[in-house]
Amino acid sequence: MSIKNSLNNIKSKLPNNVTLVAVSKTKPIPEIMEAYEAGQRVFGENKIQEMAAKYEEMPKDIEWHMIGHIQRNKVKYMASFVSLIHAVDSLKLLKEINKQALKNNRTISCLLQVKIADEDSKFGLPEEDVLQLLVSEEFTSLQNIKIEGLMGMATFTNDEAQLIQEFQKLNTLYNTLKNKYNLSTLSMGMSGDYPLAITNGSNMVRVGSAIFGERNYSK
Repeated sequence: MSIKNSLNNIKSKLPNNVTLVAVSKTKPIPEIMEAYEAGQRVFGENKIQEMAAKYEEMPKDIEWHMIGHIQRNKVKYMASFVSLIHAVDSLKLLKEINKQALKNNRTISCLLQVKIADEDSKFGLPEEDVLQLLVSEEFTSLQNIKIEGLMGMATFTNDEAQLIQEFQKLNTLYNTLKNKYNLSTLSMGMSGDYPLAITNGSNMVRVGSAIFGERNYSK
């Protein structure tokens, strides 16, 4: 199936309130442009310098989302253009994003990454740390970031009951904080589990291989 057909097939099944982030990491610009020409405007990358290079060459009405784990010393390379940073998992990182946003005279939107998976390889803040961060004086002093919502990555498993439990855990936290902190985004779900994530409250899904095909990491 072509990229355009795959994209349209997914979009046709998404509820109106759900944002589709097309995960374009490792994909060449011509393939991303196929999705762009089919109407997609939100793309997700997991390496800052790769995203910055694509930003330079591609149309400027694209919303670039940084979805991967972030090294603080690289925030400066995306601070002028990034639309949303998904995987924010520490106050130190928030401070660096705030510093670089200030230098670029803008406010950068962020999602706090919450650890919901069993796997040690998954990053994220424990639930109690999220609550502590949001009430800390250091956090409230940061004027050039906006916490838009929460994101989480479920365990890589075929156990649907476990996935539902993890998605519901994050959805519960999101609904607890939503009104108090004016949150609007709950980013959960990838190519393998996004329909289940949507059923359990997600309003932003990160879909790559189901649009672009499997990745070749050996390139």
